Amino acid sequence: MYDCRVNATLAAALALVPLAGAAAFAQQPSVHVRGGPGSMTVQPRPCRVLPTGETRRRIVDLAAQEWASFGFRIAEPREGGDDDRAPETPEERRRRRPRLPPDEAARVAPSIGGYWAVTPQGSWIVARQNDRWNGEDGVAARWNAPWSAAFVSWVMCEAGLGTDAQFRRAIAHHAYIDQAIRARDDRAPEAAFVAYDPGEAVIAPGDMLCSSRRPAYRTLAERRRQMGIGARSHCDIVVKVDEPGRRVFAIGGNVRGVVSLKNFPAVRDAGRQLRVDTGDEERPIFAHLKLRAAPIDANALDTSPAMRARDTR
Repeated sequence: MYDCRVNATLAAALALVPLAGAAAFAQQPSVHVRGGPGSMTVQPRPCRVLPTGETRRRIVDLAAQEWASFGFRIAEPREGGDDDRAPETPEERRRRRPRLPPDEAARVAPSIGGYWAVTPQGSWIVARQNDRWNGEDGVAARWNAPWSAAFVSWVMCEAGLGTDAQFRRAIAHHAYIDQAIRARDDRAPEAAFVAYDPGEAVIAPGDMLCSSRRPAYRTLAERRRQMGIGARSHCDIVVKVDEPGRRVFAIGGNVRGVVSLKNFPAVRDAGRQLRVDTGDEERPIFAHLKLRAAPIDANALDTSPAMRARDTR
């Protein structure tokens, strides 16, 4: 459905197209940092707190904006980042994802730095990355820490979920997964997301789908027993639901080192709602984080400013 053969020049141009409507306020993530690879510093900026009426639309538009910026890449449904713990050895880091070409790595570095900047640990992570950029691999050096939780944190920051009580921005997905579980248990009344087991609730654009590998949770109950403990997990932002076609489209960060779209297969069990089923026993989808906000069109990705701009070029 979506053609990922978009060069970096076009991707960069599309990313600069002003967003219309609900996301017109959006800033590029690079405003949160100063300097380039090797000398980058975080420029702290507060996150907005905005009315929730357009939150879903803002989340989808922002995720699509960043997908455009990275070249409309498409990933396999089973691909994900391990973001709650960095790989433990140099060999694991080498296998984690392919290295981007130096020019592309330099182009997207301020965006990734901007994602990190909205997390509590962003400053020291960027400072540590400067050391890697100043090392033997230069600007093409991989990020020392996986950044998909930082990507989600930036989207929620820009979308107006600016308080910690609404969304716990973090360098690890389990922080806000656990917050959504607490919301389900009536222990986080201000939380923007509520956790459900797959198939319990209707999937809608603006929600998130989360998987884990170490350990490989299959239900919220399994995570409840280990809440607060790190786990290798990954979450993607739902941007489109094709219920008749049994497909769910979602955008995530740090998937093969870029922001990517996944086209998930879905099934409907008797008496249940649509759920994603990738068939991946090692990294199952175990949590559906449902946004507490008014619904929007199921094809929200197609009507996003980034997609409309792309379709006119």
